[in-house]
Order: sequence, then structure tokens, then C-alpha cells
Amino acid sequence: MYRVSDVMTRQVIYLPAETPLDEAARVMKESDIGDVVVTDGATLAGMLTDRDIVVRAVAERADPGTTTIGSIITREVVMIEQHCTANEAAALMRERNIRRVLVCDNDRKLVGIVSLGDLAMQLDPQSALSDISEAAPNA
Repeated sequence: MYRVSDVMTRQVIYLPAETPLDEAARVMKESDIGDVVVTDGATLAGMLTDRDIVVRAVAERADPGTTTIGSIITREVVMIEQHCTANEAAALMRERNIRRVLVCDNDRKLVGIVSLGDLAMQLDPQSALSDISEAAPNA
């Protein structure tokens, strides 16, 4: 039985809420990731995904040089404890209709991110989603 800690991505990139969209997009591209954790000072403000950029900014014709990531982030973050099972993470994603979940330790400290692709590669390695995710790590 796989645990969330077995399948999660441990590389978490943090960016301040005042970061412009174009800079956040460059960081995602350079790091080959599809999400960043957004902070407001020392506080977790939310999560920004590549999809947020497209749906909440590009589609609305927002200026990527002046629009801040804090203005388009998903503020309601969902967390799961790292010792939960991969199946529990999949059920949480299905229930909340989300593709990524922040992973925390026993003290609720952020230790990683688990994506639908991460789970697919472990739970159903023969699936099309697993093939896509394997081709593009951290997608």
C-alpha cells in the first residue's frame, strides 16, 4: 500500500503573492512544474496552477506583467497528511474535484504536493494518465 509520502513531489516552490504572472510562469517553466505555493509574508495564501494562469488571467486578457499571482490564486487549499494512503488522496481529490493536494507532516508543516498524475503512476501504471504524467514529470 503506497503512502502519500511515497508518491508526492517534495520540491515545493514558494512565491510571494505580489509576484507578477509572467515571472511565476517563467519559474514554473524553468522548474518543469505546474504549480507553486503562494505566500503572504510568512502565511500560506494559496496555490497557483498553470490552469489558474490560463483560466483566470489569459482568458480574461489580464496583463501578465502587472497582474499579481495573489489576485488569481486558489485561496482554499486542501491538505492531506503524508502518512495517508494514496487511495485516500485519490478519494479526497475526487470528492473535492481537484487535481493537486498539499501534503503536510504531523505538525501541519508543508512537505510536498501530490498530483493526480503522481497517483496515477502508482495506482494504475498502465493508464493513459500515467503515461502522460511519466512523460512530463510534475505535470
